[in-house]
Amino acid sequence: MYLATLTLFLMAVISPFKALRPAAELASKVASKPYDVLSSKEAKTEAQGNSYSFLHITKSEIDLPDSTDVHSAEVYQKARQNLDAFVQRNILFRESKPCYYIYELVMNGRSQTGLVCGSSLDDYEKDIVKKHEFTRPEKEQDRINHIKTTGAHTGNVFLAYRNVEAIDALVDQWKKDRNPVYSFLADDGVQHSIWVVNDASAISHITSLFEEEVPCTYIADGHHRAASAARVRKEFGSKAPEGADIFLTTLFPAGQLAIMDYNRVVKDLNGLSVEDFIQRLQQDFTIEPADKAVMPSALHEFGMFTHGNWYKLTARPGTFSNDPIGILDVTILQNNVLDKILGIKDPRTDSRIDFVGGIRGLSELEKRVKSGEMAVAFSLHPVSIQQLFDIADSGNVMPPKSTWFEPKLRDGLLTHLLD
Repeated sequence: MYLATLTLFLMAVISPFKALRPAAELASKVASKPYDVLSSKEAKTEAQGNSYSFLHITKSEIDLPDSTDVHSAEVYQKARQNLDAFVQRNILFRESKPCYYIYELVMNGRSQTGLVCGSSLDDYEKDIVKKHEFTRPEKEQDRINHIKTTGAHTGNVFLAYRNVEAIDALVDQWKKDRNPVYSFLADDGVQHSIWVVNDASAISHITSLFEEEVPCTYIADGHHRAASAARVRKEFGSKAPEGADIFLTTLFPAGQLAIMDYNRVVKDLNGLSVEDFIQRLQQDFTIEPADKAVMPSALHEFGMFTHGNWYKLTARPGTFSNDPIGILDVTILQNNVLDKILGIKDPRTDSRIDFVGGIRGLSELEKRVKSGEMAVAFSLHPVSIQQLFDIADSGNVMPPKSTWFEPKLRDGLLTHLLD
């Protein structure tokens, strides 16, 4: 009996919530790309001519002079003003009772369907919500300020869990029997559809299924959003509003997910000539010139673009360890190239390195190098879902920017208010 009770206690706890969401006819106009995949300049262009765009809330600096510090109090206050204005203009309304939401995305013919809910911050603190990356303090602080000033979780944390047949069946049946409240094709070609689960018995059943069948969830995308929500609750202390005990998440069964490559660009060769750099690389890699862009087709293969030429690099046996972290290609590149040769000890803080999501394609790597902004680019083979789970289960963390998930959830369709 004691063991059964303990097992139940350690399972995932999720909650329905009263979403702040757009009127149906405005959903496609409100929905915006996540705040962290757009620069301020890109966000301003994206929202131009669209007063309904949720970017006015998540990237509110677009409504202020270009000289404004994006981390100034003025930016967060503008976000709150814009959020209030969206409610006053009836662009957004609050659900009358707590609900779950089903969110389907279809990209290039591949679909994935998740459950939008509140996940327990107690679970986050107890590592029932598992992490695989460290966070950057300045990025955490940005979201902390945004959450505290707006009183809302505007960014969705993307969680994965091992497939549970009963949950899959329930979600599929709900989609089959009912029409979505939103369904639109975004400008990037991704179809977004959302169903409201407002039936009390269905809500109870979903909650129970997670408590009984899902021992843990894994952060796939949104480590900073999750960490910031936890920090906000801690800062509130005993004065924390009820809604501060959960954070906004969408839970996807792992079998529906795919991870894309997350590539690297570096500003200089650390004082080396191209010839010397390649010679140093040969200690740990075989190197073959390539006549076109190199997308690695297997683990431990890398593409490299520098000085107008592509190369295929293959890690030599014995130059890396076989533990869950050491065997990752991002670790091999970090240890044997970025640190050992280029002197980049901490990619989280070194300004010489930048990261390029695979959705931007290899042409983006070429562009960054050909422009003179960067000296060398590396393309990597994607991390697998199983590798992500293995590392999170082991209590280890991946190097930063190891995974890129597509398609992305849109901001603004479902927001969690703290009050």
